[in-house]
Amino acid sequence: MFTKTITYAAALALCTSSAFAGGLANEIVEAPVMEAEMAPAATSSVNPTYIVVGILAALLIAAAANDDEDNDPLPS
Repeated sequence: MFTKTITYAAALALCTSSAFAGGLANEIVEAPVMEAEMAPAATSSVNPTYIVVGILAALLIAAAANDDEDNDPLPS
């Protein structure tokens, strides 16, 4: 019984020492990955408000041009 305990203890000591065989090395610190800065997107020189107002004006003009209503009074 005593020899089995010594054998197990020796095997355990061998396993634990081989786990730390390389010792404790310094932590590897890698430089953070920097994304390439992108150039700002080319923007239009026209204010988007003018585009929306222009589209609304075009829709109002189109609605007025398609008006089928006659301005003549109904015959009595």
